[in-house]
Amino acid sequence: FRNEEKKLYGLSDRIGCMSQANVDYLLQHNPELTEDRVEVCPNCIEVNDIELTDWERKDIRDKYGIPQDKKVFVYGGNLGKPQDVSFIVECLKECSKIEDAFFVIAGSGTDRSLLEKYIKTEKPSRVMLLGQLPRDEYEKMIAACDVGLIFLDHRFTIPNFPSRILSYMQAGIPVLACTDTSTDIGKVVVEGGFGWWCESSDVSCFCEQVKSIMSTDYAPMTEKEKMYLKNYYSVEKAYGAIMEIPYDTKKM
Repeated sequence: FRNEEKKLYGLSDRIGCMSQANVDYLLQHNPELTEDRVEVCPNCIEVNDIELTDWERKDIRDKYGIPQDKKVFVYGGNLGKPQDVSFIVECLKECSKIEDAFFVIAGSGTDRSLLEKYIKTEKPSRVMLLGQLPRDEYEKMIAACDVGLIFLDHRFTIPNFPSRILSYMQAGIPVLACTDTSTDIGKVVVEGGFGWWCESSDVSCFCEQVKSIMSTDYAPMTEKEKMYLKNYYSVEKAYGAIMEIPYDTKKM
């Protein structure tokens, strides 16, 4: 696989990476590559306003049985080895005494059974496990929640940048990233002013972040998040990078 990787790099005029950490990693481990051939060109999204009215938000929460009076933390996506689902379970256990926090986990994967077993045996009252949802329904459900969650196994040494962050940003909900130290997704949400980060080897730190969020007025984060989405992850931005067209944020 490494030989095929090297061949592909040799054939490529330009190489797009998900984030700056990916660019740095690629250049560090492939000294034959020059900086002008490697650039940030992340996953992108057609930016739409999917902000819900209070009535729509209430209706969607009722549809799925999500409490109206709780602060809802939602995770949507793969539930496999990269997410370290056993760690997610431990985080849910640690946060079980935070009365006003509710967790919704939606998705499938090789390790989903660990969550199913936890819910079946311990019957947590503030955790809900959903299956995969159609894209439109999923995006509406996300928008009816309060905080989006990202999990990555702490043992990763190669930077990952999960595209599920785009759904959270599109919905206008802040992000709590619980990841390894190789990825820069935590740096993005913190420096972008629309989220928080903790290392995914520290259950207590995750719980403390949740407690802190419970008493934080994060409404101002929404506008920062929407602007960041337009400036860095819109299809216009990606198109401009690919076609080598300067991107003018003033036109957005």
